[in-house]
Amino acid sequence: MISLEEAVTARLESHGARFEVLVDPDAALAMKRGEFDGDIEDIIAAEDVFENASRGDRPAEEDLETVFETTDPLEIIPQVIERGEIQITAEQRKEMQEQKHKQLVTQIARNAVNPQMDNAPHPPDRIESALEQAGFSVDPMEPADQQVDDALDALRPVIPIRFDEVTIAVQVPANFAGSAQARIRQFGDLEREEWQNDGSWVGVMTFPAGMQNEFYDLVNEHTSGEAETRIVKDEDDLQTR
Repeated sequence: MISLEEAVTARLESHGARFEVLVDPDAALAMKRGEFDGDIEDIIAAEDVFENASRGDRPAEEDLETVFETTDPLEIIPQVIERGEIQITAEQRKEMQEQKHKQLVTQIARNAVNPQMDNAPHPPDRIESALEQAGFSVDPMEPADQQVDDALDALRPVIPIRFDEVTIAVQVPANFAGSAQARIRQFGDLEREEWQNDGSWVGVMTFPAGMQNEFYDLVNEHTSGEAETRIVKDEDDLQTR
């Protein structure tokens, strides 16, 4: 279940009665689009159906039977969400918009690079400032990942930006290889690896280009800055960082 603070109200009015349930807003919207495949218990704040959720009033059982042909809340809740409307207050809308904005900035920053600066990552502050300059407004009722394309369209006239991946080869000295390689290989897609005769480990990782600084920080943290990294531009061309 989710907390009451995270929940919004889904409301259905039918046969002269009102039915309300408390639900996660993103999951509710996914359910209305037919894209939800999780467990209903995980996305609700109460395993109950209300006539008025704010007061805790419950509808009559005969009304439930008339509209839903059952009194089981877990069977009724999805119907209320799918057939009803999602109700949010101005405060909830503001909080959801701020949350989606942060998610959007993070997602763009992790994937985007500046093609005019040798594909260097864009810092989140730059992306946030550019979104503000572009006048882009996040829709609090839509998942952040579904707003990325529109955000990029808004950003391109303001800053040079594109989504890309980067492939980086890293060589970890023998005295760090055992523990460091286990952490490094989890960062992205491990393209290939090789243990050297001196006990050092070489791995080639591919991940979103905007995460390069995070990768270098991780490598330095677990090797005390003694690892070597190279950007792989193609099979025959390695560029030392």
